[in-house]
Amino acid sequence: MAWRMSGTYVASCSCQLLCPCPTDGPPTGPDGQCHGLGVFQIREGNLDDIDLSGINMGLVNLFPSNLTSGNWKFGIVVSENASDEQFDAIGRIMSGQEGGIFADFAGLVGENLGVERGEVTFSDGDQPTGSISGSSFTFEPLPGPEGSGAQTTVKNAMFGFAPEFRVGRTSGSQSAMGIEFDARYGETADYEFSSEPTAGAPRARA
Repeated sequence: MAWRMSGTYVASCSCQLLCPCPTDGPPTGPDGQCHGLGVFQIREGNLDDIDLSGINMGLVNLFPSNLTSGNWKFGIVVSENASDEQFDAIGRIMSGQEGGIFADFAGLVGENLGVERGEVTFSDGDQPTGSISGSSFTFEPLPGPEGSGAQTTVKNAMFGFAPEFRVGRTSGSQSAMGIEFDARYGETADYEFSSEPTAGAPRARA
């Protein structure tokens, strides 16, 4: 079955600036692991004839080592406005059942935390905010060269939800699906995922 999703995401984790996970480096969280949350606004999307537009999706992770070492803990929270059909479709996509990059990632998951409904919110802008089950964080961008007005980005990372993403700080105590951490690092970008490879899909190049 064919699927696609596009929109904007914002993510937070426990690693120091900058999080090394996109380059397959060892995590720099206080316990040597990466605990994280990501909120994905699905601006447009579908699984065949199931419309996924207007749904927010939260990703919850614990990476105990560099990403390609596997043994991830990984779970999904789907916003409460999703119908049963939409909830099931997102669960199938994110578990890898419908192919695409998430099917490749499925082999790296050691403990699947499942899919559940919850409050998942997203607010766009220069400093986007995401929340999952009451845990909220705001992205604060790192500035680029002085006087340029630009912001710091990472481009063409080995692992990335987009070909280029803004990086910065987040803060606050986070808790979702049993994953708890104090937020430090953040990133955000527009994304496009699909069952067919695209330039904007999350990917790993080794």
